Amino acid sequence: MPGHPNQQVTKTHASNMNQKQAAIGQTLPHGVMFNAYPDSMGCNLADAIELLKRREFKDVFSLFYILPTFFHSDLDRGFSVIDYDLNEVLVGPDDLAELEKLGIQIKLDLVLNHLSVRSPQFQDLLQNGEDSPYLDFFIDWDKFWKGNGKEGPEGDVTPHKEHLDKLFMRKPDLPILKVRFPDGSLKSYWNTFYQKVDFAEITALDFAEIKGLDSDQAQDIADHVKVVLKDKGYLEAVDLAHVAHLKDDIIKAVCTKREYLGQMDVNARSELVWAFYDETLRKLSGYGAKIIRLDAFAYLHKEPGQPNFFNRPGTWEYLERLKGIAQQYGLTIFPEIHAEYGSGIYEEIAGEGYPVYDFFFPGLVIDALDRGDGEALRRWMKEIVDKQLQTINMLGCHDGIPVLDLRGKTVDGNYHPGLLGDERIDAAMQRIIDRGGLTKNLYDADGKKIDYYQVNATYFSALGEDERKLLLARAIQMFMPGVPQVWYLDLFAGINDYAAASRGRTAGHKEINRTTLKWVDLEDGLKRRVVLDQLELIRFRNTSPAFRGELTIHDTEPHLLHIVWRHPDETATLKVDLRDHGFAVYRGNGHEETVFLEPSL
Repeated sequence: MPGHPNQQVTKTHASNMNQKQAAIGQTLPHGVMFNAYPDSMGCNLADAIELLKRREFKDVFSLFYILPTFFHSDLDRGFSVIDYDLNEVLVGPDDLAELEKLGIQIKLDLVLNHLSVRSPQFQDLLQNGEDSPYLDFFIDWDKFWKGNGKEGPEGDVTPHKEHLDKLFMRKPDLPILKVRFPDGSLKSYWNTFYQKVDFAEITALDFAEIKGLDSDQAQDIADHVKVVLKDKGYLEAVDLAHVAHLKDDIIKAVCTKREYLGQMDVNARSELVWAFYDETLRKLSGYGAKIIRLDAFAYLHKEPGQPNFFNRPGTWEYLERLKGIAQQYGLTIFPEIHAEYGSGIYEEIAGEGYPVYDFFFPGLVIDALDRGDGEALRRWMKEIVDKQLQTINMLGCHDGIPVLDLRGKTVDGNYHPGLLGDERIDAAMQRIIDRGGLTKNLYDADGKKIDYYQVNATYFSALGEDERKLLLARAIQMFMPGVPQVWYLDLFAGINDYAAASRGRTAGHKEINRTTLKWVDLEDGLKRRVVLDQLELIRFRNTSPAFRGELTIHDTEPHLLHIVWRHPDETATLKVDLRDHGFAVYRGNGHEETVFLEPSL
């Protein structure tokens, strides 16, 4: 490896902790975190645990973030939770006991913003309507916006444009799902994320019991209803004006053929919702979880006339209340949020003492490895150190690669620059797309695309399926401050799964990076040098005392990185040349330093 000239260095003690973090007890453990679905490797969690018991995985991971098909769910690969009971098809109590024996702590999700249409609460609402005890558990769109929009003849409300323009849209239409109540009324409920409404085949026989209809009329109505449902997804009175006297009977018959899927936003103004959060956190603690990722927490607080994303002070009030509940059960809560670097939200959350996801790291690494320039990455590492941010970082994950998080943003009339300029961000996005990545978009209130949200690809494919780059990316991750989180498919150098992405399921674009690895895939993977070298790097990070010591980030030429962790018992050093993707890892005992890993890929 070439020399790394030192002009100045940045140091920190890894044991130093933001005082607020210490005060509120929201601290992360040491070690490396594995990340997978219960059935990502083999058929169920028991198979994944068998993998973790193999000699190749000995002492590699101390933590396991298990994604929410751990629970009963039905949409968005687990993030539409029906209930937080164990999904017995994939997970059993014995599995949790085995993880405890291995000394592996568990991280789980609490999906704060929404529950599935199939949840007991929403099903009770559908069956009992106004008489349901869960009437206010979810957000009635028209009731929420009443007085703040134009009201239609049936009480449906379209918010004023100035309100709609403030909404952060995750899909091209209004964030609602229309549901039919037992009395035949149609109501709109807030639905920020995914939805799907299916109807079984409608035929004339479905209307055979309606008095006053002959077979020809029944067939005409069936044909008409099928067209309306295909076009709109629901029926309104106006759709049946030509048979208005039979409207209620027709709708009742059609509703027997309907099946909803959707992630229905819960109403955090309801004390029933907070009782549900309390019960759920207690249950997650009982499973052995120590860290709880608060999924979609920034969408929870909603108020007419305000954005539906990270409202202040409401979001902080909710988070404070959740922290109090979590502390009762010995849990560290971990807010998950995507926002531009220039917005400063990551720093705001950290300033309140909470850990944050390092969503900036994946894009910075891709940029550095593709361009041979690590200045932006080095600046970000120093910021983590200087501001004592408590982070979890990753390369790939179950979601997309968040390159756009690197952007700047105008806040209160002042522009705050990003970690990378827009041209470099756009170029990085385009390179990933050119390598086969898929994109997810953001929309304005009129349903027009305003930006990409993320790009979906395996990290290996995003790097051009270059094993040398993947191994270097992993080495850099293992020397980053924070807790490294490792996506199972990255570990096995997985490539884009276009067949899975094209199957047409809701959020199907994400399946490009969620391939289930069979035992033959795992066995073959453990013969590959790029997999075995990654395991060695991860084991080193997970076990070496060096990474609990002092971190030194050397200032070097832009194409070089020189990072040292120093503990009284051991040192760990990484030297990188980003131009040719060569690197070496050194291990020292205070007296001498030897090469730990210098790959020949």
